[in-house]
Amino acid sequence: MKNWTADRLPTLTGTTVVITGATGGIGLITARELARAGATVVLAARDVDKAHRAIASLPGDVTVRRLDVADLDSVRAFADAYPGRIDVLINNAGVMDIPAARTPQGLDVQTATNYFGPFLLTTLLLPRITGRVVTVGSQLHRFGRLDLDDLDWRTRRYNGLAVYEASKLAVVLFSLELQRRLDEAGSTVRSIVAHPGIARTGLVAHSPLGFINRVPFLVQDAEHGALPLLYAATQDVPGNAYVGPDGLFGFTGYPLVRKPSRAGQDPAVARRLWQATAALTGA
Repeated sequence: MKNWTADRLPTLTGTTVVITGATGGIGLITARELARAGATVVLAARDVDKAHRAIASLPGDVTVRRLDVADLDSVRAFADAYPGRIDVLINNAGVMDIPAARTPQGLDVQTATNYFGPFLLTTLLLPRITGRVVTVGSQLHRFGRLDLDDLDWRTRRYNGLAVYEASKLAVVLFSLELQRRLDEAGSTVRSIVAHPGIARTGLVAHSPLGFINRVPFLVQDAEHGALPLLYAATQDVPGNAYVGPDGLFGFTGYPLVRKPSRAGQDPAVARRLWQATAALTGA
């Protein structure tokens, strides 16, 4: 649908959406618009006080539950305690190009936030999900390189941007294998990747790439950056769709179903990645 905007959202009354990392940026905008359309929205947030402040001015039915997606114990506790059905899970939480650090389980923080945590959260919640799983990707996945024997960056030299790119390639392959498994099981649930192009948010605050926020023709505001997430969560797109802006290089524009990199479409690698990730996370 050409030049699709949030004004075209369907009525979502009776729909429950869980979204991670939505205390600011495109996540908060996505939560706001879904709630405005009538959805019951659950913000899964590490900092619940910040989340309560963020939703104070939001319309509709928005609640907060604690989740640190990088901490696998927190992921398991959230999944164990979550009551009822989830129509749409949006794996939005993410970090970019941060210094090396380890989670309580000893995993790389950046990979855990962007990929390991969403993987575990999705697999644990899947029996309760009725509609779709939307995971936020990045065009930088096109530069990602995976080492299936070192997903956790223990033997390779840590480079923050390379870790980010690899984590986002992992997200694309995760969606591919998840959709295969859903189809094999005869499920109607869809797995979708949505990326915001280059949106002016705080994601790159710690990265040398932060300069890009000051280049107007390469970047769009967070309102437009949230549109692919909203489109992926509500519109009739196929399983394993890759939704992003329709502009040059997918940097800016309105939502459109496009294609990920060739590396992100390799089913054999996707299966091996799933097995390696399950072993690391205990999923």
